[in-house]
Amino acid sequence: MEQPKPQPTGAAPAPFAQTYFHGTKADLRVGDLIEVGFNSNYGQRKNAKYIFLSATLDAAIWGAELAFGEGRERIYLVEPTGPIEDDPDLTDKKFPGNPTKSYRSTHPFRVVGEVTAWQGHPAEQVSVMKEHLERLKQEGIDSLND
Repeated sequence: MEQPKPQPTGAAPAPFAQTYFHGTKADLRVGDLIEVGFNSNYGQRKNAKYIFLSATLDAAIWGAELAFGEGRERIYLVEPTGPIEDDPDLTDKKFPGNPTKSYRSTHPFRVVGEVTAWQGHPAEQVSVMKEHLERLKQEGIDSLND
C-alpha cells in the first residue's frame, strides 16, 4: 500500500536554534547551571564576572584544554538564560568580527547535553598556547573579563 504524501501546511519552516558550547574541566549534569562567581580559568584567577560560551566547537575545545584544574576536559552544550555579548578579549584584541563566535554573559547557562566525541588539538599546540598565556600573565597583561 502506498503511503500518503505529506501535504504542505503553508507555515514557513522554523529555523534551527543556535547551538552553543562551553569547554571546561567541571563535572556537570544536564540541567545544571554554569554561573559567574567562581575562579576564572585565566588571568589572575579572580572571581569571574563573566561566563563564556562559543558557537564553534573548536573554541570550546580550547576552553576545555586551557581550563585550570586536573579534571577531565569536557564540552557541554549549553543554552543562555539571558543576553550574551561578544568576548572582547577575542573580538576586539585578536579577531575583529568574532570569527571564533566567542561570547560572554553575566547570566547563567543551562547545560542541555555533552559532546562526548571530539578531537583535541595536538599536545604541542596546546603547550605553545599555555606558554603564551603564561607569558601574558607574567607581563601583567590581564583579561578584560576578570
